[in-house]
Amino acid sequence: MAAEQNQDAQDLEQAEQEVQTQAENEQTEVSVEDLQAQISGLEDSLKLEKARTANAVYEAQKSVERIQREAEKHKDTVLEKFAKQLLDSVDNLERAIAAGGEEETPVLEGVKLTLKSLLSTLEKFGVVEADTANGFNADLHQAVGIDPNAKANEIGTVLQKGYTLNGRLLRPAMVMVGA
Repeated sequence: MAAEQNQDAQDLEQAEQEVQTQAENEQTEVSVEDLQAQISGLEDSLKLEKARTANAVYEAQKSVERIQREAEKHKDTVLEKFAKQLLDSVDNLERAIAAGGEEETPVLEGVKLTLKSLLSTLEKFGVVEADTANGFNADLHQAVGIDPNAKANEIGTVLQKGYTLNGRLLRPAMVMVGA
């Protein structure tokens, strides 16, 4: 009888162990499914974060490009204003040379050299004289009067030289045009 009770106790323990093992197996299956769901969720989160990162990098690059464009535009605007102010000095030096007459004096020679140096410096930065030799062009010239000695649509007298800055009009040439 004691042996039977021991056997029953062992059978009971074995049954409990089987139930416990079966419960653990079910938990393992549930946790594997949970882990797979969690992995799937993390993969989705990773995709989302990669997309956000790519978008942030794209936006940063666009911002840098925009800032560079604005800086170039600002630089061009400042150069344009500066060049316009220097053109007044060019005009005054040309008037001084014209007023000096035909006699070559050291002062007149100095004024010519100063004008040549100033024009050379302006040219280095893209400021060049507007063409007046190829006829009237409304994009480059401003007609301020009629020259009776000039042919139609030809420039007779240049009252003030015009200049361009890197291909853009800086100041139109004031001219008298034939009728």
